[in-house]
Amino acid sequence: MSFTQLTSPLPVFVIGKGKGMAMAVIDYGPEHNLIWVTAIDDSGEIWCAPNSLVRMQANWTAGRGRSQAEEMSRDCVQAYPAKPTANGAAMKGTVTV
Repeated sequence: MSFTQLTSPLPVFVIGKGKGMAMAVIDYGPEHNLIWVTAIDDSGEIWCAPNSLVRMQANWTAGRGRSQAEEMSRDCVQAYPAKPTANGAAMKGTVTV
């Protein structure tokens, strides 16, 4: 097992969580996915996401557009806006049908 703190955090998109900054990678060995330790921008939560759920964010200067997963997530949020809470604030990641 190895834990590698990234010298510079990487802007990533975690499927199901949103945009964030990856600050470390955990490698449990050849039979496991890499695990990305990521601070999520919207909530401030720290999540450990498996490699299969992590995508690089878009970067105009590098010529990298949004990933298909990020586009699909954005479309879903537009179709199902956040549900307001009792105090009127919108809860992120909730769906009203």
